[in-house]
Amino acid sequence: MTTEFFMPMKNPPTVTHQQKQVTIINDKPVFYEPAELKAARAKLMAHLGRQAPEHMYTKPVRLIVKWCFPITGKRQDGEYKATKPDIDNSQKLLFDCMTDLKFWKDDALVVSLIA
Repeated sequence: MTTEFFMPMKNPPTVTHQQKQVTIINDKPVFYEPAELKAARAKLMAHLGRQAPEHMYTKPVRLIVKWCFPITGKRQDGEYKATKPDIDNSQKLLFDCMTDLKFWKDDALVVSLIA
């Protein structure tokens, strides 16, 4: 089975899951998402929600992801982006959103990633 979709969005998120923050409450660390990360998660959830499968995947998954960002500065169309956000950090937020939307029970099912 193959599922394929494209999610065009203006200003794709550049904040990553790694940017969670920590504060101390009653002498205990409490992790939270700053407003920018919450907004990025909400944007991905809204776009991915339209693509969520009727039944979650239960077998190993190959995921092919292409992040396309606006052309800025001296960049050329189609040129690789080798600046922040790091590609691996971008995948973490994407995987978390896909898990929340029941694409799969656990992102451990992603056994092959091409990004």
